[in-house]
Amino acid sequence: MSIQLGISSYSYWHFKEPKVAIEHVIDEAARLEVSGVEILHRQMDSEDNGYLQSLKRRAFLNGLDLICLSIHQDFVHPEPELRKQHIDHTLRCIELAYKLGIPCIRLNSGRWKTIASFDDLMDARGNEPPVSGYTEDDAFGWCIESIQKCLDKCAECGVTLALENHWGLTRTPEGVLRVIDAVNSPWLVGLMDTGNFREDLYENLEKMAKYVRFVQAKTYFGGGEWYTLEMDYNRIAQILKSVNYSGYISLEMEGKEDPATAVPKSIALLKSAFGL
Repeated sequence: MSIQLGISSYSYWHFKEPKVAIEHVIDEAARLEVSGVEILHRQMDSEDNGYLQSLKRRAFLNGLDLICLSIHQDFVHPEPELRKQHIDHTLRCIELAYKLGIPCIRLNSGRWKTIASFDDLMDARGNEPPVSGYTEDDAFGWCIESIQKCLDKCAECGVTLALENHWGLTRTPEGVLRVIDAVNSPWLVGLMDTGNFREDLYENLEKMAKYVRFVQAKTYFGGGEWYTLEMDYNRIAQILKSVNYSGYISLEMEGKEDPATAVPKSIALLKSAFGL
């Protein structure tokens, strides 16, 4: 099992001001002696090519890979024109990843948004009802069709879409696998987020493990921003070892503790669990 550690820039910035620069995350990742950095798209200062190439150069000079571009899009819209906006956003981000030399994109399915507040959604454990007049089958159809429209651009740019067990259609392993199986493309794989199954954590991780080609590992030092999970990373390491996972484990520190102390502790935890 060949595993390398990375750090998501999200570990340093949880959508609150002030924004933490990607450059700072790259420098910290090098100091902590991990191998890669995952970039949160919303954390970037610009999409200008000069900025993109400066990030690529900074990573190279620090001996790091840029390993994933984590984006936000939502294919669960009854209106075709809204789905097209999110398809176009995904296509643009595939090109951004290509320019950055990043081989994969974190993809969402999207959700109904019948629970408007994300805090309220978390209180509901990620479960929300469909828009009136529509069904889950409708939403899966929209999501599958939207992803299929991105595959030619993936092949052109050599960028793989990695579908996360996130909120919405992919809050269960069955939802993730339903989309992956229906799309049936080498350009769509699974992304395991260890912190996004609120029930039956280890059983659900086992169900999707063989589809996984990228892992985001949550920690919650200082208590989670929305909730806190107690996770046995030795057990998670065994789940991944059982399917011969080889690839990146990207830290997503989602706790309230200062990243200056919480990220190093998280990396030490993951190195111990995965024998790195």
